[in-house]
Amino acid sequence: MIVLPAVAPPLPRENKWKRDLTPADALRWLADGWHDFRVHMGASLAYGVLVFLVSLGIVGGLFAYGHDYILFPALAGFMVVGPILAVGLYEKSRRIMAGEPVSLLRMIFVRPASGPQILFTGLLLCLLMLTWMRAAIIVYALFFGVTPFPGLDHVAEMLFTTPTGWAMLVVGGAVGALFASFSFAISAFSIPMMLTERVDALTAMGSSFALVGSNLPVMLTWGAIVLALFLLSVATGLIGLIIVFPLLGHGTWHAYKAMKP
Repeated sequence: MIVLPAVAPPLPRENKWKRDLTPADALRWLADGWHDFRVHMGASLAYGVLVFLVSLGIVGGLFAYGHDYILFPALAGFMVVGPILAVGLYEKSRRIMAGEPVSLLRMIFVRPASGPQILFTGLLLCLLMLTWMRAAIIVYALFFGVTPFPGLDHVAEMLFTTPTGWAMLVVGGAVGALFASFSFAISAFSIPMMLTERVDALTAMGSSFALVGSNLPVMLTWGAIVLALFLLSVATGLIGLIIVFPLLGHGTWHAYKAMKP
């Protein structure tokens, strides 16, 4: 007769995340991000310039190869992959809090605690961005069929002066909102988490999703701030990314730290 050893049931783990943050906290994150931006400002500005040059190169490539019809979905997709591009800014804020030296090289060559898992998350975000861009093309085809893209000079007239254009804006906006909400939820805290903790990609993204859902009012406020500043950067021909991207990156780090008691 085999006697199985008694196994005590696992005790519930103490919750280590906050779930009582208010919308006002989002403004505090932005202020803390501005503080980190001004500390060793040259490093953050250089990082912002790199992001601006890469973005400008991608936009220029779309026009050079005749793919300007996916410009707007590509700009929206930038917000999907933005968190993985900001990992160096998270590292700078982490170093400031820890009292460690800060430099642009240390921001570029980051060694996250999760190792390659953070790259896997970046790959998943890139795939999500490509899926969104394909969905945007399908939405356009559903409403306008095989009609060629009229070009940026006439796109406003096509969208805002025809019933079909308005219908496409409503449906496309709804589809885009679903993609944006999902990508924001899984990436808001997963990248900073993997920078400092040994955690796999799926666990980090699941935790991020749960944290966003548990702090919905403040996260909606933070998402609105991110969207407003990004649209401001687009209005300046992406030049605003030089300041806005580092500011939001540092602010996101403080949002992640605020979730811990």
